[in-house]
Amino acid sequence: MSIVTLNDRGVRSVTTFGSLNTGSMVFIKKLTASSSATLSFVDGASSVVLDSTYKEYVFTFNNMHPATNAASFNFNVSIDSGSNYNVAKTTTFFEAYHSEDGSDSSLNYVASYDLAQGTGTQILTSALGSDNDQSCSGMLHLFNPSSTTFVKHFISTMNRSYHGDYTGEDFSAGYCNTTSAVDAVQFSMSSGNIDAGDICLYGIL
Repeated sequence: MSIVTLNDRGVRSVTTFGSLNTGSMVFIKKLTASSSATLSFVDGASSVVLDSTYKEYVFTFNNMHPATNAASFNFNVSIDSGSNYNVAKTTTFFEAYHSEDGSDSSLNYVASYDLAQGTGTQILTSALGSDNDQSCSGMLHLFNPSSTTFVKHFISTMNRSYHGDYTGEDFSAGYCNTTSAVDAVQFSMSSGNIDAGDICLYGIL
């Protein structure tokens, strides 16, 4: 099968699917939690790449389980190779949820989870259940972290098992308000450790 296109002069060109550049996700690093206070990806450390090699990076979260009930799963970034995770961020957050028994559901903007030039952690998903079968999963996109011209945009989508037996879909986005290169990203729970779960880092070609 082929694709036929017209340029601005009406000249036809034929491209086969095999010759299209479709891009790819390049696996970089996997971290596995085991009663971990934090999980950190630092450029140049332990085979982590978080530099100008890629313009977009994706973190995937697989069954992140909190040690403490009702904890939130958070992240922060560094511009000094992880010595400090305190970059100012402006963000927004909304959620949709639905209870297991079908009695309650809602779609909400959650102003209390926003940051307005805040340097603390940004909530990716909240109120996680710590039952043995409860966790959160999802992904975080970080765009062009090595830029020394632009702020660093991010978007995240997460699904969680809420501690009150709900499913919640959480959406956060914003920018890290720095023109310095972001070279480290750290994940943590708001209370207690990350009991279990995997985080994988990919670069996008």
